[in-house]
Amino acid sequence: MHPTRRVPGRLQTIAFALAALIAVVDQAAKAAARAQLDAPINLTPFLALRLGFNPGVTFGLFAGSGAVGRWALSAVASLIIGALLAWIWRTRSAVTAAAAGLIAGGAIGNLVDRLRFGAVTDFIDLHWGAAHWPTFNLADAAIVCGVALLLLTVRGSDSRAASSTLGRAAR
Repeated sequence: MHPTRRVPGRLQTIAFALAALIAVVDQAAKAAARAQLDAPINLTPFLALRLGFNPGVTFGLFAGSGAVGRWALSAVASLIIGALLAWIWRTRSAVTAAAAGLIAGGAIGNLVDRLRFGAVTDFIDLHWGAAHWPTFNLADAAIVCGVALLLLTVRGSDSRAASSTLGRAAR
């Protein structure tokens, strides 16, 4: 007897495609930034394109950890990506699948950089006057959007659960 293999449904296919699209677009944008950004380009009073490389993670954490740190970060990122892809495979929620796809795609884009160059390519510089937000890339933006989407979903489901509980208690 052969075990039944689950075939990805439309929801999973779209989420996997979203992850792949994010990773590919991110890599293309980073390649263009590495090739073209010799000097910063000011687009608006608060947005510039400025090439940078981050050997660490968010806000430069673990930047000084060397090759061992780079491989450790890559291993952790690989485990997280695997967990996100498994989550996409099992979920029945379109919002959860989209959020996990955004996060996985961003994580894949940054992992590719870390493995190829030893650092993640950043190029988007948001600033107000002399105050600069840490430079980031499209993968980072996708990760933040995916996490925000998950948080909004959890918050919304918590609110619905609380309303339902209060409604039952009032009866």
